[in-house]
Amino acid sequence: MNEHTLSIRLERVAAHVPAGARLADIGSDHAYLPVALMRRGLIAAAVAGEVALTPFHAAQRTVRESDLDAQISVRHASGLAAIEPGDAINAISICGMGGETIRDILERGKLRLSGNERLILQPNGGEQPLRQWLMDNGYQILCEELLRENRFYYEIIVAERAEPVTYSAEELYFGPLQMQARSPEFLDKWQRILREKHKTLSGFAKARQAVPASTLEEIAQQARWIAELLG
Repeated sequence: MNEHTLSIRLERVAAHVPAGARLADIGSDHAYLPVALMRRGLIAAAVAGEVALTPFHAAQRTVRESDLDAQISVRHASGLAAIEPGDAINAISICGMGGETIRDILERGKLRLSGNERLILQPNGGEQPLRQWLMDNGYQILCEELLRENRFYYEIIVAERAEPVTYSAEELYFGPLQMQARSPEFLDKWQRILREKHKTLSGFAKARQAVPASTLEEIAQQARWIAELLG
């Protein structure tokens, strides 16, 4: 993967960035996503934010070697602190982190959100608490994708501020739109997870050390949800 050829995962993220957007890519790593979109003429401007020094310098190098310094600002900052009011950002991508980490980035940077941005989020696990944050903060999920790449499943969640929406506990767990679409990847993922839940519960039953009742009930509840979902 480089600024010319994105991974399948980042290509799907790129597909949800509105044409002509002013994008903030938070945790941009090598800045491959904003550089690729700019090279294709799909965005007007971008900010590549990175808190770690090594990827920050890598992003600077990618942007500089692509001769895009005038269009892409690379900033050493934590989370949404990379965004400044004058940037007029209307799309934010946060990819390749745990859902809880993405949630915390959004929560800490809430004052930097105008409410007019499209959020394109690609969590590596922890989707449930991330969806909870979106619901609690007035964001509606517009699109959800699940794809498999290199043996791993990746979810993409696209959301925008809208009228208040309420998702059920099951919708927060599985994804409201994914529950409706029931793609082959979605069904395969949850079949695998159900097997893991049953294995975990079986292990708990054989364990010598007592497992908290709340933990047992949570996993058993999730297993029931999955079994009902799969029919």
